[in-house]
Order: sequence, then structure tokens, then C-alpha cells
Amino acid sequence: LRPTLAFEQVSLSESGPLTFDVPGHAAASIVGSEASGVGLLGRYALALEPPPAGRVLVLGEDLTHLPRRALLAFRRRVGYLPAGDGLLQNLSLYDNVALPLRFGTALAEREIAGRIAVALTMVGVAAAASLRPAQASEEQRRRAALARALTFDPELVILEQPFDGLTTRTAAELLELARGGETAAGARRTVFMIGQDLPATLRPRVEVRYRLIKGQLERES
Repeated sequence: LRPTLAFEQVSLSESGPLTFDVPGHAAASIVGSEASGVGLLGRYALALEPPPAGRVLVLGEDLTHLPRRALLAFRRRVGYLPAGDGLLQNLSLYDNVALPLRFGTALAEREIAGRIAVALTMVGVAAAASLRPAQASEEQRRRAALARALTFDPELVILEQPFDGLTTRTAAELLELARGGETAAGARRTVFMIGQDLPATLRPRVEVRYRLIKGQLERES
């Protein structure tokens, strides 16, 4: 089986070329210092910027070769929670989560409202839907950002520093929400987490763990 996400000879600021992959239907992580450059891997995967060397295959595709319209359509298959939360400060949590559906589909507002109500309830922030990000807690913002990342029921979710400032209990809950439920075939959504650390309590839930230390990539057992 091909990996869901594959980095091939990708260069970062403090390492030689990195080659590693994320198996399908697994939770995987890579951690490294801020100076290591691991924080750029999500942007490389989504073709938000090209790597200085090497390539990234996402669901078998090198996105840097796709025309803009095809790239925008392809990105629906990948959920993205950027570092921080990426929410627009002038919109409510509800409108932030609704944004991809309003601009990326032809759904009527009534249909969008139904979907967003389900999404916000699923992540536990329905009661805070009317708040703007500055009025919400860090946990509420992170939950809303995750709901937005899952809007199109993606095959892969990329999470940047997803657990910073959260309790281990909340972090575990958000990881489970990102994974989703099992399909009829017993598979779950692929999740790739990027950050400076992975809480010890979450490590048993993450099947594939990489660590970048002094430019060397290690796979943890």
C-alpha cells in the first residue's frame, strides 16, 4: 500500500535531505525544535510553499505540479489546522467553520447551517458558536479550528502544534476527533502532527513517531 504522505529528500534548515512517510489510516507525528524547520512540513505538503529541495507526495500526488483549480479542489481531501488556529478574528467561530462551505460549495445557507451545527456539537463548542476568536478560550478556538479542518471529511489531516496550551485530556480528545470513527473496513483517518513535542500520554495513541535531533531523523519505537 502506498503511504498517504511521503517526504522524499526534503531539505530543512538544520538537516540533510529527509525521507520518511506516513502510512495510510495511521496517526503519525514528527517533533523537532523551532529552529529545525519541521514547522514547514505542513506547508510543503499542501504546496503553500515549495521545499528548497526534494518533493512531497500527498495521496500519491505531487501538488506542485497541479494547476491552481485542480490544487484547490485537491485540498478538500486534506484537512489543515495551522499553528495557533488560523481563525479570522473578525468572524465568529460559527462563520469561521462555515467559510470553506460558503466559498467552496454551492450549498444553500440552510444546508450549511445544518452541517456546521453538527460539526460544532461534535467538537464541543456549539455553545460558543457566536463568539469571535478573541472572546473564546484557547481550547474553544482550537476546537473550532479542528471543526473547520474536518469540514470536507478529509482523508488526511495535518495538525501543526495542535496540543500547545491544552490539557492532556483535551489533547487526547482532539486527537480522537481528528482520527474519526472506524469505517466498515476498520480503518480510521490518517493524521500527521507536527510540533516541538508530543505529550507522553498521547504517544501510545500515535503509531508512527519521528524525532529530528541535531539534523538526524529518528523513528521512535
